[in-house]
Amino acid sequence: MSHASYSFGARLLHQLALSNVALAELSFDVDQAWGAAERRDISRERHVFVAGLARAGTTILMRRLFASGTFRSLTYRDMPFVLAPNIWRRFEAFGSRHMEAVERAHGDGLMVDFDSPEALEEVFWRVICGGDYLLRDRLVPMTAAPETLDKFRRYVAALLQAHPDKRYLSKNNNNILRLSSLAAAFPGAVILVPFREPLAQAASLAEQHRRFCSAGHDSRFTRKYMQWLAHHEFGPGHRPFVFDGEKPAGDPAQGLDYWLRLWISVYDFALGSAPAGTLFVSYERLCSATDQVWPDLCIRLGLPCETSLEALRPAKTAQAEADIDLTEQATSLHRRLLASAL
Repeated sequence: MSHASYSFGARLLHQLALSNVALAELSFDVDQAWGAAERRDISRERHVFVAGLARAGTTILMRRLFASGTFRSLTYRDMPFVLAPNIWRRFEAFGSRHMEAVERAHGDGLMVDFDSPEALEEVFWRVICGGDYLLRDRLVPMTAAPETLDKFRRYVAALLQAHPDKRYLSKNNNNILRLSSLAAAFPGAVILVPFREPLAQAASLAEQHRRFCSAGHDSRFTRKYMQWLAHHEFGPGHRPFVFDGEKPAGDPAQGLDYWLRLWISVYDFALGSAPAGTLFVSYERLCSATDQVWPDLCIRLGLPCETSLEALRPAKTAQAEADIDLTEQATSLHRRLLASAL
């Protein structure tokens, strides 16, 4: 959603609800106490988590899954009191908020309104255990403590409380840092890790970084908003995923090499650490062989096979060139991903 569309009052409310960790924790505790006895045990259900590096078709995939009607996801209607979904739902109903669909800030043709599912779950992780993985200049892998996993299960149960026939669907790129914790919290869940051809995905990341650093997007509220959601994929608040102690070399604002190094580190880590049963999804295959890939995915996720997938736009190919050695390394890793992917 374009942050310029937020009114002054909406910006104040977002700051109140999201910037104060103590208040956010209090809202979580109060919501947890509200109707807790009515919540079912959802720990063994077949929830779905979409995680990975940005610009791999994660949003499109999540939206197509959400359109099946099988899932409950966080939407913009849950904002800004994301951690108190049941209490906020009662207040929000009085306002009957409505907005016409607008193109999201990425400028990629995807339209959003209040009922669009979005990656808002990260507010939970930032508030509950942000110090474990959110460092000043990077994001690092984490293993959630048992009490954190218990809170997360209770949070998802609260999200599903008003939807007894639905499973939980999450799209959260930062979950790549905690795949084993997701599997521990929900042993029956399925984790999807989408990826694109490396040069194309790196070029898309570089393009978005330039876009969000431009004067039109680099506003004080936008920077705060992205920080509240712990969205540091690109833009002036960019913080890379770092798995081996070394940040990607180079300047994120210049060329593809920086983003290609990031692509290599993320997917090398994902291949080596993903729990059993994780499904890697090639976006190019999803676009070019939809009739084969989509039904296979539906079967694996326990979705009705008649659920259709609209035609997807083929991913753009990169026009720029990157370092030869990096390109060869990324190409080799891409082959390994394809060998284990849908």
